[in-house]
Amino acid sequence: MSEDYVSITRRGLLGSAVAVAAAMVTGGPATAATAVAHPHDPGQVPTIWREFTRTPFTHPQIPYVGRAGHRGGSARFPRRPVVADVRAYGAVADGTTDCAPAINRAIAAAGRAGGGTVLIPPGTFRIDGLIHIGHSNVVLRGAGSDRTKLYATRNLTELIGVYGSRYGGDKSSWSWAGGLIWLAPTARWDSLVAAIKDKAWPFEGWTGNKRDEWETLTTVAPATRGSWSVTVADPRPLKPGRLVLLRLADDADHTLLEHMSGGGPGPEAYYWDDKTKLTSYVPYEWPVRIARVRGRKVTLERPLPLDVRPEWDPRLTTHVEPLTGSGVEGLTLEAVETPQSPHLLDKGYNGVVLQCAYDCWVDDVTVRHVDNGFGFVAASACTLRRTRVAGRGSHHPYFCREGSHDNLVEDFTIEQRTVPAPPNTQLHGINVEGLSSYNVWSRGDLRMGTFDSHRGLPFANVRTDITVDNNGRHGGDASAGPLFGARFTHWNIRVTNGRAGLMKIDGLAPYSATVGVNEVTEFDQIDVPDFTGDLHSRLELYGTTDVVRPRNLYEAQRDL
Repeated sequence: MSEDYVSITRRGLLGSAVAVAAAMVTGGPATAATAVAHPHDPGQVPTIWREFTRTPFTHPQIPYVGRAGHRGGSARFPRRPVVADVRAYGAVADGTTDCAPAINRAIAAAGRAGGGTVLIPPGTFRIDGLIHIGHSNVVLRGAGSDRTKLYATRNLTELIGVYGSRYGGDKSSWSWAGGLIWLAPTARWDSLVAAIKDKAWPFEGWTGNKRDEWETLTTVAPATRGSWSVTVADPRPLKPGRLVLLRLADDADHTLLEHMSGGGPGPEAYYWDDKTKLTSYVPYEWPVRIARVRGRKVTLERPLPLDVRPEWDPRLTTHVEPLTGSGVEGLTLEAVETPQSPHLLDKGYNGVVLQCAYDCWVDDVTVRHVDNGFGFVAASACTLRRTRVAGRGSHHPYFCREGSHDNLVEDFTIEQRTVPAPPNTQLHGINVEGLSSYNVWSRGDLRMGTFDSHRGLPFANVRTDITVDNNGRHGGDASAGPLFGARFTHWNIRVTNGRAGLMKIDGLAPYSATVGVNEVTEFDQIDVPDFTGDLHSRLELYGTTDVVRPRNLYEAQRDL
């Protein structure tokens, strides 16, 4: 593995990523031992970045995530006209009146109007129920996270009921699902709540509680990862702007799972058949909008995340009605302070969750004293910006699961807990699992937690420009399979306590890249690789702090 780098000027840093790539061609090689920042040092560009700029959509170790997030990573969220003020529906900022019914009435009115903004003015509004956004193009907007507070007094177990795991045992699914602010299309949310009340523990994704709510639109011809276009058998059901699912089923030899792991002898030798939780996540379902249709050639808004091969029965399908264009902005959700529950027995004092949502967002929102903070559950192309998890300590400050793809979490903070962790509790951090792919965590400050993978073969995810006190632990049932698939990238990571686990992943993750991480040491939870043989992982600029250029891998890709 190469540890070469080249230096670039400050002027080059201000240019585009293409200019960065061009500037470094003139540089010379050096060793990792010399890659230590000095005063006024403009930084160093690793060899792997030069390689990536030549083949950005098909690089073996670094995924292309330059289109992650709401509307392809758009820097601005829509400013929808104000159609309701919660005070007009009975909300009172006195901290004692239950305002959840009034807020939900205002949201429902905005939905009936075809969308718009629902205002919550400054003050503290008590909510004894959850807040549900179920219609597209509806935005719930407070006056700022430091001015508008929703004070939540009840948990999801009280509000909806006990939520068991579809995999058995006494675990509470409120440990990883559902929010006291819950963005999910109304019909899908109603079906989930009904199933939970009936104790018919559901699948949670784009094709319904039993994964049977889909129809084939057309089959798809073979194509390669990174292609922006596919050839279809029947283009008639397709039109620009339509959201569809690309559906890939695994075969008896599990070649799709091997492909997600990078392929080769290691994944081929891995025993997949007893990984029943993992195999429940396939078929792989990837939501994407159609950009253009020309004859049988269909152009997508993002490049293909995987190869499309005949043995995986590739097709474009329908899905449940999505939630699109909705958001939550400018407020704090504070739960009544209770002790954190024992591991996997959370009652559901959860924050903000996006489910079966596409092109939605959360901006300037803080959650406090929650069991679980912000979640993606079968959500794609969504953005969390300027979010914060604070208070007594959380199980999952952030979670990304059940086939969530192409999401962006940026400018986020996990604060240090305000009370000691009770016995038998668990802290994770920024979690990803369940075949979730091409998600980005950028510009973060983890004052506690870790880069959690709960197994379930997440692949092609990026963490970049993050400071972390690495004191959490990952989870994951053995039946969920490998911790990592291919193309995980950790880029410019500053580990304040020197713990290697889940930060330096060149010895764990296949076809991965660990670039610009300070010197770390294995202690506490120590993992071994899931795959045998050469992992084809890359390690560059190891032992440095904030010298790698570009500093932020996502922003550099977006500029390409």
